[in-house]
Amino acid sequence: MTILVTGANGQLGNEMRLVSRQSSADKYIFTDVNQVEGVETTFLDITDRAAVMQMVVANDVRAIVNCAAYTNVDAAESNEPLAEKLNADAPENLALAMKEVGGLLIQISTDYVFGKEPYNVPCREDQKGTPTGIYGLTKLHGEQKIMATGCNYVIIRTAWLYSEFGKNFCKTMLNLTATKPALEVVFDQVGTPTYALDLANAIAVVLADYATSAADAPYRNTGIYHFSNEGVCSWFDFTKMIAEYSGQTACDVQPCHSDEFPSPVTRPAYSVLDKTKIKQVFGVKVPYWTESLRLCINNLKK
Repeated sequence: MTILVTGANGQLGNEMRLVSRQSSADKYIFTDVNQVEGVETTFLDITDRAAVMQMVVANDVRAIVNCAAYTNVDAAESNEPLAEKLNADAPENLALAMKEVGGLLIQISTDYVFGKEPYNVPCREDQKGTPTGIYGLTKLHGEQKIMATGCNYVIIRTAWLYSEFGKNFCKTMLNLTATKPALEVVFDQVGTPTYALDLANAIAVVLADYATSAADAPYRNTGIYHFSNEGVCSWFDFTKMIAEYSGQTACDVQPCHSDEFPSPVTRPAYSVLDKTKIKQVFGVKVPYWTESLRLCINNLKK
């Protein structure tokens, strides 16, 4: 099966490159609009519907993993048209292409589709989306546009993504706890970190399941799923463990409130995701967040 990966030079895309090496039966095409020296990447602008369709037909693509998105939460507030184009219109292009050839689209969405309504139990897939900002709103629009096409799809909402690649909270805190004598981090936003490698492995499980049932029409496991690591923490707790696992405990990390860091968008106060469905349907194993964090930091040290 030929699998197209978009946003291949981002965090999740790079982890998909690693995971793809475990599959000798599948052919992967890694695409991005950004080229990185020394990394084989095919140029593809997913906002260009005709280009997407041409790529899919020319390479007999039967599955797309969309790792591309506009993810700057603050900047999205003043760049709504661009965020909508990348987070909603582009996924629709990919969905239409998969509809045309009877393939599968795996779309990565976000916990930021929730947040406006107060709650303190893990969010389920059938819970109404109540985004607090443009980023979450455009990602929700993307989900809706994909479903409207009638294609085979697996939408995976994830949260607090980090890895050895690119810019992310983990790498930022590694730098700050190593260079600052003291640091304040918000404790009133609660969720679960997600190691991008764990998410990539979960995607591989979905792809393998689809490959064994590709003749089904429609795909029996089409739907929305949640995936993050197990457990619950605040950004403060996350930072404390980053400092501990990296051995940078000299930095005095203290909790603070969100309103001490003014932002153009209100972030979800509680966005823990319920992973019951993806575990039951696909048999996905979900590591505890501290175990995955330790693994990532150890890899970064190497």
